[in-house]
Amino acid sequence: MVRVDVVPSLEPAGREQVQALLDEAQRTDGFPGLSDQAHLGIEADPLPGTIALLARVGEAGALAGFASLSGWDRRWTIETVVRPDRRDDLTDVLGALLDAALGEVAARGGGAVSAWLRSGGERDAEELVARGLRATRELLQLRAPLPPEAVHDAGSPPVPVRPFRPGRDEKAWLEVNARAFADHPEQGSWTLADLERREREPWFDPGGFLLHEEDGRLAGFCWTKVHLTPVLGEIYVIGVDPDFQGRGLGRALTRAGLGHLATRAVPTAMLYVEATNTPALVLYRSLGFTVHHRELQFGGVVTSAGQVDAPTARPIP
Repeated sequence: MVRVDVVPSLEPAGREQVQALLDEAQRTDGFPGLSDQAHLGIEADPLPGTIALLARVGEAGALAGFASLSGWDRRWTIETVVRPDRRDDLTDVLGALLDAALGEVAARGGGAVSAWLRSGGERDAEELVARGLRATRELLQLRAPLPPEAVHDAGSPPVPVRPFRPGRDEKAWLEVNARAFADHPEQGSWTLADLERREREPWFDPGGFLLHEEDGRLAGFCWTKVHLTPVLGEIYVIGVDPDFQGRGLGRALTRAGLGHLATRAVPTAMLYVEATNTPALVLYRSLGFTVHHRELQFGGVVTSAGQVDAPTARPIP
């Protein structure tokens, strides 16, 4: 049997258990099981609106899985990680986490739900479909060796960049980020609190947060991040203000970010891109990137608990 504990925040012992589970899963899969946003929710000062769900099995209550549930304005996101040696368990840890998370959404008035499937196969997807969720989005993680040949591509001249200045560049960056990602479901809605939260993270390095300006305006940026386990250099966020698009800045800024990561002795670069973003895929493939793995997002709508007996979702029209 699986018991799922639902808590608004994790105690220190719980955080240690969850982090150990995440580390084990990452060693097995080769990539993080949670998004950056969800990982912030397990810290001592969790993001508002984040709920932790811990799946435990056996008399000792060993942690077999974890789910992060976050929501605002009746929009919810579920991210799950199951311990590798429990992924084929007949007790169905994933199913228990999904049921508990959907139940929490229903109890809080329902709303639109997005659930991510980062590892696992067809059986795991069936668990989501069985609960009324349907695949709505595909995200690709791409990787390339460093330094790639494209960093020295003579056909595309470099652009001048400077490092981000904490306490001075936030306003300009947030404005350009919102304009560049106006249609993005997550990135375009970043607030000052979101940015400052990242600035407090141990991995934050303003020297790797590269800004390109033209005529006194921020025209584009390439924000890099170094992962230590395994050692990877990420193009964390890259964007170009719409007023400056169509001039090759995306390629030039990507090369600037890769060049910076190469100076950090990082052997491999990575980034995420929507599977439907054909222009970006063409660019990244020309820079030597290939698909490392795919992540699927499933969506649906959960009705309030006062209106239904079982907390399942119905597909988004």
